[in-house]
Amino acid sequence: MQRTVIFDLDGTLVDSLPDIQGSLNRLMQARGLAPFPAEAMRRFIGDGLRVTLERAFTARGLPAEPDAEAAFLADYEARASERTRPFPGIPEALERLAAEGWTMAVCTNKPEKAARLLLEALGLTDRFAALGGGDSFPVRKPDPAHVLATLEAAGGRRDRAVMVGDHHNDVASGRGAGLPVLFCAWGYGLPEMADGAAVVPAPEDLPAALGRLLPG
Repeated sequence: MQRTVIFDLDGTLVDSLPDIQGSLNRLMQARGLAPFPAEAMRRFIGDGLRVTLERAFTARGLPAEPDAEAAFLADYEARASERTRPFPGIPEALERLAAEGWTMAVCTNKPEKAARLLLEALGLTDRFAALGGGDSFPVRKPDPAHVLATLEAAGGRRDRAVMVGDHHNDVASGRGAGLPVLFCAWGYGLPEMADGAAVVPAPEDLPAALGRLLPG
């Protein structure tokens, strides 16, 4: 019977922080505002672009500008893969999971177009049966309906699926959807965001951890 694994994208499959930071800092500097270091960016991302921008402008004592989202996306979509790469060990883990018969999908709060462009640039598109972006459905993580809609698009079943991510939104949405959850220790989320979920130390440990949850 088909087994499905639903992955978060940023901080789980790919280290996209450098390019997100680059686009945000170009946005800030174009407005005469100071740029942000990488550590600050880690605290901004994970809840979707609009929240990221709100946090960034709030950190500079300002409300988010109405055109900020469109300006960010125009820059980011053109440069999303300049420095972004899969985390070391992720390509090999995906290859092994495919060989073991897993169906894979991506559920991310990143806008679908930006996510799709990034996966294409990194040569990962064909690995995934479905992509649920932050604007693909009426809801997004932590709403479990986002995970369930992605699972349905991948042709999976709730009783044969696992959610994998690095953020409290992944844990909450996966659990809310009734799925077991794996938390990625290598990602951007703080350790306490695991909230009791099983923690995977490194990408090369993913196939074995998933196999323990859902034996073939």
